[in-house]
Amino acid sequence: MAVNVIRDRYRVDLVELQTACEANYARLMRLLPAMREEPSARRVAVSQGEKLLGVLALDVLENCPYTSTIRVRQEHSLPWLPVPALEVRVYHDARMAEVVGAESSRRFRGVYPYPNADMHQPDEKTQLNLFLGEWLSHCLACGHEAELQI
Repeated sequence: MAVNVIRDRYRVDLVELQTACEANYARLMRLLPAMREEPSARRVAVSQGEKLLGVLALDVLENCPYTSTIRVRQEHSLPWLPVPALEVRVYHDARMAEVVGAESSRRFRGVYPYPNADMHQPDEKTQLNLFLGEWLSHCLACGHEAELQI
């Protein structure tokens, strides 16, 4: 006997999304405090004991009066790990940082129908911003200035 299950439609939790974007802004400002004054970049190494797990690369791609665009990517990671790369728009006036690109995808919608041809999750935008927050938090807690001889 087949049972039809009707799911509630996913709705964006704006409070959760805005909270994540505000926290990401604060984390990015701790990692790149002078991003507005000059084009800048930073490398933060994450190690476990003597073993280098990877380097978080932060590169300012563009500075405008109220926004900056930053590329956040992993360098020198373990060969079996996927290498994440995100493009983040930093809104200085609103004090928020939002993921606007990941891998080859750009401009994420708030909600995706599921299933869909691109295999996005219904809450893809929120998940990416939460991932960025966890990544930056880990680097702030466990990272150290990367040495150039990697």
